[in-house]
Amino acid sequence: MATDDLDAPLGQDIKKRRRFRIPVTVTQVIAGMLGLIVATFGGWALVASDPLGGEPMIVASAITTKGEMPLVASGPRKYDGPGATPSVVASATPAPPQTPSQTNVITIIDGSTGKRQEVPIAAPQEGRGRPEQSLLEGTRHGAIPKIAPDGKRPAEAYARTAKLQGKPDAPRIAIVITGLGVSGNVTQSAMSKLPGPVTFAFGPYGFEIDRTVAKARADGHEVLLQIPMEPFDYPDNDPGPQTLLVSLSAEQNLDRLHWLMSRFQGYVGISNFMGARFTASEPALAPVLREAAKRGLIYVDDGSSHRSLAGQISGIDNLSFAKAEVVIDAVPTPPNIDRALSRLEALAKERGFAIGVASALPASIDRIANWAKSAGSRGVVLVPISAVTSKPSSS
Repeated sequence: MATDDLDAPLGQDIKKRRRFRIPVTVTQVIAGMLGLIVATFGGWALVASDPLGGEPMIVASAITTKGEMPLVASGPRKYDGPGATPSVVASATPAPPQTPSQTNVITIIDGSTGKRQEVPIAAPQEGRGRPEQSLLEGTRHGAIPKIAPDGKRPAEAYARTAKLQGKPDAPRIAIVITGLGVSGNVTQSAMSKLPGPVTFAFGPYGFEIDRTVAKARADGHEVLLQIPMEPFDYPDNDPGPQTLLVSLSAEQNLDRLHWLMSRFQGYVGISNFMGARFTASEPALAPVLREAAKRGLIYVDDGSSHRSLAGQISGIDNLSFAKAEVVIDAVPTPPNIDRALSRLEALAKERGFAIGVASALPASIDRIANWAKSAGSRGVVLVPISAVTSKPSSS
């Protein structure tokens, strides 16, 4: 080592090593990555064709008018009001089978108890047990009943023959069970216990309601469609979606009626569900009854409201009409149900026929099933609702 090196101050004339450094900071890296993500998303938004922006969609089958293969309609399916164009996009792809994931859930509120019932509702399935095409009219909501070109009415086409068992003059009793289709267990109980002449009234809601109705008809029951109508305490007492309201115009109520009529097919007529306020208003009720008459249906008043004008209006509209005289389970206990059935028998023997209505309650189903077993031995005949309705004059 040289002497000068020993005498030199420490650190001088010695070359320093440079450390390797990244030319950007961590903060700059993170900022760059975020910028790349934003740019990518913005570019996708410019070229992608999704007007709903990722909004949830369902798939429903669209009705065709010429017998073609059903189309898939992609997009939100909701009630848009009369005259609106459904917000769907059709493509020529076979419609997939309905699944529970494609259903909506609606809430029905019982105003007397405050009970809220969640009910799944699916789009009607056109492929199952399709009724005669001559009795169907296509609408934006789906197929609804109409009088056939040859004059045949749905009320006649779907009616069951009354079995009078050799007693044409025997007093006739028709019983209508309401509120079916919402609870699968209750509906199954009614179908397994009650004889064919008992008429079943189904609400427009419930999953696979069309299949349930087809099963009831195959078992020999006549079927009614229950139409939700406005009660006096609406909306605290809410019959469900598409309820007919006094505050709506006739056009709006008829559009709702068509939606309800499209839920299933094969019914001989319609009946009110609640509706004390609606059935007491002639301007609100009259267009609905005219529409029922126009489409060859029966209208059955369930007798729950003494203010109902249906009986008065039906004669003007030349409508097939029936009204229940006895609410069988007004007090839903077995002894009271039995007494109501006895009153129904007495009324039938007095005037030749009588109509009773009952809710789909377990006690009601059991007592009516037990009564029906021995009704013939007491001189009365159980018949479907079409056998005791007033008939319109032919025109």
